[in-house]
Amino acid sequence: MLTETKSIAPPKRLLYGPGPSMAEPRVYEAMAGPLVGIRDPYFLELIQEIRAGLRQAFGTRNEMTFVVPASGSGAMEAAMANFVLPGSKVAIFAAGHFADRMTAMATRQRARVVRLERPWGEVFDAEEAAQFIERERPQVVAFVQAETSTGAYQSGRAIASAARQVDALVIADTVTSLGAMPVEMDEVGIDVAFSCSQKGLSCPAGLSPISLSPRAWAWLEKRPEEMSTWYLDLRLLEKYFDPPHVYHHTPAPPLYYAMYAALRAIEEEGLMRRWDRHFRAHQRLIAGLKQLGFEPLVKRSEDRIWHVTTVFPPAGVDEAQFRARLFERFNIEIAGGLGQLAGKILRIGTMGPLATDEHVDFLLDAMRQCL
Repeated sequence: MLTETKSIAPPKRLLYGPGPSMAEPRVYEAMAGPLVGIRDPYFLELIQEIRAGLRQAFGTRNEMTFVVPASGSGAMEAAMANFVLPGSKVAIFAAGHFADRMTAMATRQRARVVRLERPWGEVFDAEEAAQFIERERPQVVAFVQAETSTGAYQSGRAIASAARQVDALVIADTVTSLGAMPVEMDEVGIDVAFSCSQKGLSCPAGLSPISLSPRAWAWLEKRPEEMSTWYLDLRLLEKYFDPPHVYHHTPAPPLYYAMYAALRAIEEEGLMRRWDRHFRAHQRLIAGLKQLGFEPLVKRSEDRIWHVTTVFPPAGVDEAQFRARLFERFNIEIAGGLGQLAGKILRIGTMGPLATDEHVDFLLDAMRQCL
């Protein structure tokens, strides 16, 4: 049986991890709004406002921009299930945990997966991307723009340019980048970009934005065979978001209220100013961490995600015990490594409300005390 304390008084934590992130107060307030029906005129209008805000954040004019009712992994699966055919060749740029997850999903679609690999924490240069794609000539090229497991950022310009030369569709994991640093989907040349709500957008998890270029949508409409998934069929999903709003699933209005409030906050701040705020917070954090003896995993500053910082702890510091001390003494949550980096690094997020000088300094002071 649930106790009264458990059901109504969750503890207040400071989410300095790589996601979920903290939310603006207006996001919490928005979620308290009354429920409405899934075809209520107010709700349908709200959805269109959200789609417009997402286009701005993605840096795209794509009409086919909406949300997948799932976590970021659900959006990743939607991208793979819709655009990867059995027997097709999929080229994946692999240098982290989430590139490996895309590999697993493409393999389950019975694709022929080829991978260009780099050590975790590194990014791919233009020449090796072009050579790999020219050699393999795949139908689909997939990469992670902001690899949450390593803290490395790959804009994708060189990858997308090379993919265009062989007429391959380009799928980008923008789960971490959207809302806190440039995605620039149209400028980069991405055909399918998917993300999530609980990182750079600073919302609760549960809605995952996705955007499809006209080229990708035209391919999808002519897809030669039925896909194995029904719930994640983007052609069915789109019929709900556009007239005549055909029933597909039952959305959760509070999650949409939250996303609308978060996108309004981004619009009011200005997207470029928001990017700059996250960049400045990252620079301040990196400088402070180095003074405390932490070493960045991603060596070149231009290759780092601005709002997910990955570092090796000082010699003799057990990362799990250090994280436990931060949690017990300051209610601060940061994360350890994933996969081959488990037990070796710390992953620190300064997203949304936490991307300020004040919050960075508070974190650094707490870390100093816990050392």
